[in-house]
Amino acid sequence: MTMDQFVSPKNIFHGKGSIERLRDILNEEQVKKVVLITDPMLKKLEVINPVLQLLDQEKADVDIITNVVPEPPLKVGNEVVDEVRSKQADLVIGVGGGSALDLAKAASVLAENEGIVEDFLNLSGTKKPEAKGLPKVLIPTTSGTGAEVTDIAVFSLEDTKDVITHENLLADYAIVDPVLTYTLPSKVTAASGVDAFTHALEAYTSVNATPLTDTLAIDAMKRIIGNLRTAVWNGKDEYAREQMSLGSLIAGLSFYNAGVAGVHGLAYPLGGLFKIPHGESNAVLLPYVYDYIWPASLNKMVKVAEIFNLPTEGKSDRQLAIDVVQSLQDLVKDVGLPTKLQEYSIKEDDIERLAQNGVEQKRLLNRSPKKLDLDLIRKIYQNAYDGKLLSD
Repeated sequence: MTMDQFVSPKNIFHGKGSIERLRDILNEEQVKKVVLITDPMLKKLEVINPVLQLLDQEKADVDIITNVVPEPPLKVGNEVVDEVRSKQADLVIGVGGGSALDLAKAASVLAENEGIVEDFLNLSGTKKPEAKGLPKVLIPTTSGTGAEVTDIAVFSLEDTKDVITHENLLADYAIVDPVLTYTLPSKVTAASGVDAFTHALEAYTSVNATPLTDTLAIDAMKRIIGNLRTAVWNGKDEYAREQMSLGSLIAGLSFYNAGVAGVHGLAYPLGGLFKIPHGESNAVLLPYVYDYIWPASLNKMVKVAEIFNLPTEGKSDRQLAIDVVQSLQDLVKDVGLPTKLQEYSIKEDDIERLAQNGVEQKRLLNRSPKKLDLDLIRKIYQNAYDGKLLSD
């Protein structure tokens, strides 16, 4: 019997209206001054207004930082850290998608540690954040990244990505209120939703999976498969929005503990080199990675076939696994996302560079149930470029 550990933020509030719990947090932490980090578009579209109104009612002094960009480069990370350092706040609130939440995590911690973002990176940094940093509340406005329950902050480098990962980055409070996702555009709903599904599936097939993470991953996959298409094509369906919000949260808890693997590892260079949004990078690679690794997770792929409601009569486990791979591609297609790398500004000549970058993502690749070496990674990128599954 192995001994497993499960970690999560101490306080997670979720469900319709859970944003109201921010009042209790402000009182509990005796907050006078808040730094709110958010995406400029969310401010413009007034998505963050419920948060601002509540802060105003509680008479908190608020500074808003909006220089959030998707897949933030180091320069932006350091600018946000410097700004938070200069504000002398009692609390940092991140509101938005994964990039806003990642910047809030990194800035709240590094504000009270000496050094710049580069010093703390996983692959090349030399420092660990010793000080816990400022208290932080993370409030997602997408149903996808799970960033509100992880201790990871992702940054874009010149041609790939790296992360700061440390327990100090874990939220003190996560608030997952589906109401903030109601106005999400369909393409963002699609990309973030497939991202959430990828979190659940990769956690489920991770070499670090445990009975607890499996239970969460299965629940998350059921909610997402049952509601993603509706949430994308009928965004006013509140039930679908609420199920996606909860599915994303549960997937986040699963993957934070079991880890993601090959899909994310090979998606990082797509974001770094070609600035493809994270959710889309995962979506375009998802079927092609599982096309190669399913034999190493056969029993679990059979369970995923059940989650997809695939016909099982007269089919071998092998055939069911292949059907799951096809279902992954169909899911990406059904929500309107690209299913091959050619649909982005990627040339066949770029495959080698992608493969060389992808093989460096050892933190992620080590969790794959099947070893992904350079040769196999090259084949996965090539098939994703051609849009061809092995069973085609």
